[in-house]
Amino acid sequence: MTPTHYACPLCSLPLLNQAAVFRCENNHSFDCAKENYLNLLPVQFKHSKNPGDNKAMVNARRAFLEQGYYQPLMNRLLALYHEKMPADANKPAIFLDAGCGEGFYTHQHKNAENTVYGVDIAKEAIKKAGKKYKNCHFSVATLSKLPFADSLFSWIVSVYAPILENEFTRVLSPGGFLLTVTPAKQHLMQLKQQIYDDAKEHDVEKLPIENLTLVHQENITYQMHLKTGQDTLNLLSMTPFAFKASEIVKQHLLNQDNFTCQADFLIRLYQKSD
Repeated sequence: MTPTHYACPLCSLPLLNQAAVFRCENNHSFDCAKENYLNLLPVQFKHSKNPGDNKAMVNARRAFLEQGYYQPLMNRLLALYHEKMPADANKPAIFLDAGCGEGFYTHQHKNAENTVYGVDIAKEAIKKAGKKYKNCHFSVATLSKLPFADSLFSWIVSVYAPILENEFTRVLSPGGFLLTVTPAKQHLMQLKQQIYDDAKEHDVEKLPIENLTLVHQENITYQMHLKTGQDTLNLLSMTPFAFKASEIVKQHLLNQDNFTCQADFLIRLYQKSD
């Protein structure tokens, strides 16, 4: 058996890998699925039968992201990562995408020197991620109890996912960074206006992190020109207000080509003290 970076979600002891079975000293075992992921979400940690995004939502997000509409955001995240975490063969970085979805942001952080993990509670998303991006390590798990040891990760990214400060701080190494992406004021305003009579700006005043040091903050804003109605509908499916959209609104968006919508992201970078 060889050691891994995973910890048992039941007892927190290290998981050892023997072929496709991951096992701790207490004999809790987890099989690696054929799609190249681990399910580290015990049934007692679930709040529903199939938590997280369903298959239709996962497919819509992958279809949208693969069109490149959010690539300017991705490029900036990579620039910050390489600026703060220069490649070092003697001290390879261990990276976590917390709430990784189908792996769009995760796999682009992989390079020859680092080890990359992605965690999401949605099994359908992790299945797609593991199957497509085989050079990364994916697992189904809850962000409220990450299956990793303390102080493991030198870089954690959270893109439009729940931000759980205590748990993120626990697994972040001293001197390590947490990067969060949340909606800025005008994010998707034109889309929201299709659904709400009085569309409100996003609230950006509340800091989701209190005990790490904020070392950098910036906005990325640009106009997205969605080429097809299906692209717009896929974007809607990625948002919380999709559930508020009527079938009439959805059909209207589907029938529109060249819909223009503003992307407005708020990036915050925090650092854990040494």
